[in-house]
Amino acid sequence: MTDTVGHKGEAIAAKYYQQRGWLLLNHNYRTRMGEIDLILYKENTLVFAEVKTRAGTMLDRPAAAVDTRKQQRLILAAQQYLQRSPYGEADIRFDVVEVTPAGRGWQVHCIPGAFEL
Repeated sequence: MTDTVGHKGEAIAAKYYQQRGWLLLNHNYRTRMGEIDLILYKENTLVFAEVKTRAGTMLDRPAAAVDTRKQQRLILAAQQYLQRSPYGEADIRFDVVEVTPAGRGWQVHCIPGAFEL
């Protein structure tokens, strides 16, 4: 997958959340532990979203790429974010967002609470 497709998917996922009232706090938050695609906030809930974009004929579910090792890296990155964040007391949720082609556009499938701390 090209970076362009990945960035497009992240932008689509961010718009998906924003249309539902979420505030985008960070996009591509980088730490030594890894990167968090989107960090969002709404009603005392902080969401760390991993966006998986698939284009073309890849048959596996995009969320399948978020294995245990990837989850651990995301959790460590989120913990690092929380140490510096004014949202440290908020409820935490890890979502996986699948963005796939659909007709002339894109389909978004959000898996809220895909994994836990």
